Amino acid sequence: MSNTSCLLIRRAAILLPNGEFLVGDVLTRDRQIISVAPEISPATGEEAITEIDATGLTLLPGVIDPQVHFREPGLEHKEDLFTASCACARGGVTSFLEMPNTRPLTTTQEALDDKLQRASQKCLVNYGFFIGATADNLPDLLTANPTPGIKIFMGSMHGQLLVDQDTALEDIFAKGDRLIAVHAEDQARINQRRQEFAGITDPDVHSKIQDNLAALLATQQALGLSRKYQRRLHILHMSTGEEAELLRTDKPSWVTAEVTPQHLLLNTSAYEKIGTLAQMNPPLRSPHDNEVLWQALLDGVIDFIATDHAPHTLAEKAQQYPNTPSGMPGVETSLPLMLTAASQGRCTVAQVSNWMSTAVAKAYNIPKKGAIASGYDADLVLVDLKTHHPVLREELLTKSGWSPFEGWNLTGWPVTTIVGGQIVYHKGKLNTEVRGEALTFDTNLM
Repeated sequence: MSNTSCLLIRRAAILLPNGEFLVGDVLTRDRQIISVAPEISPATGEEAITEIDATGLTLLPGVIDPQVHFREPGLEHKEDLFTASCACARGGVTSFLEMPNTRPLTTTQEALDDKLQRASQKCLVNYGFFIGATADNLPDLLTANPTPGIKIFMGSMHGQLLVDQDTALEDIFAKGDRLIAVHAEDQARINQRRQEFAGITDPDVHSKIQDNLAALLATQQALGLSRKYQRRLHILHMSTGEEAELLRTDKPSWVTAEVTPQHLLLNTSAYEKIGTLAQMNPPLRSPHDNEVLWQALLDGVIDFIATDHAPHTLAEKAQQYPNTPSGMPGVETSLPLMLTAASQGRCTVAQVSNWMSTAVAKAYNIPKKGAIASGYDADLVLVDLKTHHPVLREELLTKSGWSPFEGWNLTGWPVTTIVGGQIVYHKGKLNTEVRGEALTFDTNLM
């Protein structure tokens, strides 16, 4: 008898790489997809096969979330790699790229290795970690490995990770060829606005302090440096209509951008409803910005979706602005939020899958991810597009225990999440024995 592990998913509506659907079967062996066909009859007696009857369900490539903050090491009271990866599994997220603002900061090979080691022991899903830029760690930025790229906080940050001086930014863009991902907010503009609005404790002032112009100025600067040095640039969590229109008219072929579900679906009206739970960086914008961002995503000006999952405790969020931290959780709700938008006619299911998986794998050169096809990794999610279920606080697996979308009635909730051919989540239950793998980033795919 073979020791290989096989999984046979039967009678699913399978999203094929061409964007069409096939009602049929998918067979996986070990960590890979072996066959996709209308009906699969495996050879009898060769290996033990686990079968899933997916009648009435839709099979999509597993979500790759390219921007999360999972808080380990150093801030585990908010979240840790185990709890975050459990939340990923419930949300159909089979791989994530995590940011460097932990304690210690991920700015050296040693810190990167520590995260990779922790993840190998704790993560139920696949993982990768950005290296963070400071004003003086260029050697680490050039050599750190494996990493999807360099993260630069141009604003909304303090301490070593704030890189807002022109000379330091120029130096990073000028040397090396690794992807640079920017949090594009102009710190000088933010500082000026902070003085103008000092003393105001209503959280909606957050969107006025870190206004649209602060975002646009930084994005313009990053684009200018990218063009000057022909440097691969990714603009994280784009939030304004002005930035989207800038990219529509001025987007080099080597530049990509992302948007979050909250910047598509929430706006400044959320402050009145949920207060500081709506506070994040960059902030929520106007309904007009929502619409311009949606159109840019539909038109391919914005390339894909990330959550910017950035959890804080309810106690931290209950403080008075501006003493409250910015950020909100998102990995559990991102896929059903976007599939609900598809059910409402805003987009198609195939577009959602492209934005949340295929396009991410392409942008970060992650091999064998983002498609349901023979030879690809068996990272998959079965979703139910026929029923609705509300976002309930008591069902959330993130350690923070809340969501800005609490009470929203969503469709497309994951029924089964599969990582490397192993069932990690099924009908509300986790298999915490499953472990993901470190992602690789193959520059030969460029």
